[in-house]
Amino acid sequence: MRIMMLTVLFFVLTIAVYVVMNFFYVKYRRSFLIPILTSTVTMIVILLLFKVPYTTYMIGGKWLDVLLGPAIVALAIPLYKQQDVLKRNVLPIIGGVLVGVFAGMLSGMLFAKLFGFSQDIILSLLPKSITTPIAIQITAAIGGISSLAAVFVMIAGFSGVIFGPLLFKWTRMDTAMGRGIGLGAAAHALGTSKAIELGEREASMSSVAMTLCAIIGSVLGPVMVWIFY
Repeated sequence: MRIMMLTVLFFVLTIAVYVVMNFFYVKYRRSFLIPILTSTVTMIVILLLFKVPYTTYMIGGKWLDVLLGPAIVALAIPLYKQQDVLKRNVLPIIGGVLVGVFAGMLSGMLFAKLFGFSQDIILSLLPKSITTPIAIQITAAIGGISSLAAVFVMIAGFSGVIFGPLLFKWTRMDTAMGRGIGLGAAAHALGTSKAIELGEREASMSSVAMTLCAIIGSVLGPVMVWIFY
């Protein structure tokens, strides 16, 4: 009975917090108010205030993880609707994703070396722009710290969602393909959630970019480690 109560409590609480944060985001439309960021921070504060262990929270929170599967599969809908556009632009899409993956990995390594970070941190930072499950596997394969890689992936996603629209404005990036690929390649699933707000075409391009980044990154990550180390 206790487990059932905890399941319902934390499941409903998480959704309620998200709904409230989403209300503020829709009302004020500020990038730093994106609900996935503000909801995460709010839930952390609540758990710390009431001294709730993470394992206890996940009794109910794990069911939200279960729902992520259908949510990711649902991204196939804009892909299907935009399949003609995707077929006509296969080479630009692949080229853009290749550049995005390479730039994301190389920039992370160079900045980490510039600031004198240890090799473990550098290797954990390498797959930061790839969706979490794949990034964790890549990190484990190249000798990094998987838990640290997950943190870097979240930071990259939040940064892409917050600063991406500003960068589009400064660079006058106004094409659906460019914005979608940029968000998907730099900020993975979080970027795709932002792309959905911009439009169906942006969402489809971001979904493709996110998927291709995972595939290309799985191959390119170990190669870059071999070249630079």
